[in-house]
Amino acid sequence: MSFQTIPTAAKRASLRQLAKTRLLGLAFCSLLTMPVHADWQLIGEASELSFVSVKAAHLAEQHHFKTVTGTVSDDGEAHLIVDLASVHTGIDIRDQRMRDMFFKVAEFPTADFYSSVDVATAADLAVGESVDIPLVGKVRVHRVFADVKAVVTAVKLTEDRIMLTSKEPILLNASSLGLSDGVEMLRSVANLPVISLAVPITFQLQFQKTI
Repeated sequence: MSFQTIPTAAKRASLRQLAKTRLLGLAFCSLLTMPVHADWQLIGEASELSFVSVKAAHLAEQHHFKTVTGTVSDDGEAHLIVDLASVHTGIDIRDQRMRDMFFKVAEFPTADFYSSVDVATAADLAVGESVDIPLVGKVRVHRVFADVKAVVTAVKLTEDRIMLTSKEPILLNASSLGLSDGVEMLRSVANLPVISLAVPITFQLQFQKTI
């Protein structure tokens, strides 16, 4: 007559632990086979954000920011951060006045741009192809927000890199962003008859796909 060995408490605990380990392994493997969420990271050194100032009624000068960072998620939510202290006008004293009098970077070091953009359409392009897509968003300078609408040209540069370029200048008004006092301070210190409150913005932004 034979008898089956009855598992001891220690053996039962060991079997339960083994079962848990197998379940964790299966869960981990299932995670590996799930779609991976990818974002698009701004390539700062390959991008440019510029603006134009118009003074004395007809003299226009182009400036840009040296430091801009940002991302676009796969569902099209974009966020750009502009380092206002990186403003570059080509004249050191003017850069300092822009930082101190206009942007007041000691109190407000950055500006933000939030938008929704159809990045999926750009990602589905063949390399070298382009498409115009709408862009709707908000820009924040200091504590003031302003609506922005534009059309951008999206170009697929490589399988994991796209470029978004403003099709036309985006016109922002310094007054609507609470910056009219700063404009007046710049006008006064430079002894100019007028500086336009209308500020055309252009950009060429490259994004790299990340996982």
